[in-house]
Amino acid sequence: MPNPTIVSDFRAGLASGKLLIQKCGDCGEVNMWPRYACPHCQSENLGWQEANGKGTLHSFCVLRQGAPEGFEEDLPYAIGVVKLEEGVQLAVRLVPDASEDWSSYQCDDQVEFVGKESGRECASFRRVGG
Repeated sequence: MPNPTIVSDFRAGLASGKLLIQKCGDCGEVNMWPRYACPHCQSENLGWQEANGKGTLHSFCVLRQGAPEGFEEDLPYAIGVVKLEEGVQLAVRLVPDASEDWSSYQCDDQVEFVGKESGRECASFRRVGG
């Protein structure tokens, strides 16, 4: 079964090195994850805008074992929740500082989008200055 268009557009942006977020053409609010109707005004007039890729790391977890089925080969990896400067939050992969090392990461770190580094169709971020 093919991905819905809203997911395909987001993933196409990642593949071209862009982090896209939805923006309502009626109320001007942004949201994330992709939806069919604006969560602010319920309009279906949604489009895409490129995010500046900067944000704050709100939480994260390093998975070293017990990955969900299909992700065993990715171990270890780190996932986090980033709040972008545009105001939306999204789940991301975190790029290690060194092989299998995320020890320098802390909540409230400033992070930046680096593309689709993990080989998965998800956004990857790294610490600013890391």
